[in-house]
Amino acid sequence: VQLVESGGGLVQPGGSLRLSCAVSGRVSSINAMGWYRQAPGKQRELLASTTRGGSTFHADSVKGRFTISRDNAKNTVYLQMNSLKPEDTAVYYCNADVRRSWLEPYDNYWGQGTQVTVSS
Repeated sequence: VQLVESGGGLVQPGGSLRLSCAVSGRVSSINAMGWYRQAPGKQRELLASTTRGGSTFHADSVKGRFTISRDNAKNTVYLQMNSLKPEDTAVYYCNADVRRSWLEPYDNYWGQGTQVTVSS
């Protein structure tokens, strides 16, 4: 199972980016999917998560600016980020609970991370 993020980059303050994370490999079912970030010298923090049924959670730090969504048919989760601030600069990681077959339990997987830099 692989999680591959894309969509990071350099953006000016106030700008927008859309991150994508595609899950590939032997996948039977995906339960919770989420986005985290880690800035230099700081702990990794949960930004947003979504269940297979579509329920979502957004951390207070990004509520109203970031929106998580998923496409179950494509095994992909997205993070739309608007009104970006310099303090949003970090490496962004996706995370997912994946079951490789109905005989196996869900395991937790991480993507490799994508850099988001907000600077003028």
